[in-house]
Amino acid sequence: METIERKKPRTRRSYTPEFKAEIVEACQRGDRSIGQVSRDFDLTETAVRSWVKQAEIDAGEREGLSTEERQELGGLRRENRRLREDVEILKRATAFFAKETR
Repeated sequence: METIERKKPRTRRSYTPEFKAEIVEACQRGDRSIGQVSRDFDLTETAVRSWVKQAEIDAGEREGLSTEERQELGGLRRENRRLREDVEILKRATAFFAKETR
């Protein structure tokens, strides 16, 4: 009986903005397809497509949130979560001290 060889899942890699810009530029030149560029640089086609899409949004060629807007939104969501936690702590403290003063 043959054993089925399983592929190991890729580990999550991070790339510099300069590298992403280079890949996007290679795709936008038009001499190679997105699939070919992704194979040449050992990247997933999905990642390259999303980088190209985000570059088009940042350039104003496509609708969507720019990179700066995405970063701002993420920061605001983190701050909102922290403030909600602070309010919850204050509610618990108020309830605790209200019980103790009775």
